[in-house]
Amino acid sequence: MATDYDAPRRDEVDLGEDSLEELKARRVDSQSAAVDVDEAEVAESFELPGADLADEELTVKVLPMQSDEFRCARCFLVHHRSQLAVERNGDLICRECA
Repeated sequence: MATDYDAPRRDEVDLGEDSLEELKARRVDSQSAAVDVDEAEVAESFELPGADLADEELTVKVLPMQSDEFRCARCFLVHHRSQLAVERNGDLICRECA
C-alpha cells in the first residue's frame, strides 16, 4: 500500500479511536475507479515514423584483429595493447577484468 509521507501524522492513541465504519469508508474513498492498463500492450500500439526496419539489412564491416590488439581471456573482447593488465600462463587479461 502506498504511503503519503506529506499527510499529517497521527498518534497511536488517535489510531485506536477510529471506528470500523470510519476505516471502511476511508478505504472505499481512497480506492481509485481507474482500471490498471498494461503498459507493454499500450506501447505496442504506438508506431513511430520511420521505425519500420523489417526490410532493412544490416551490413557491418568486420576487421581482423590488428597486431596492436589482443583478445582478453576472461571477457573475450578485443582491446588495444595499452589495455593489457597482466599475462598469466599465456592468457592475456585486460585492465577491466584484472
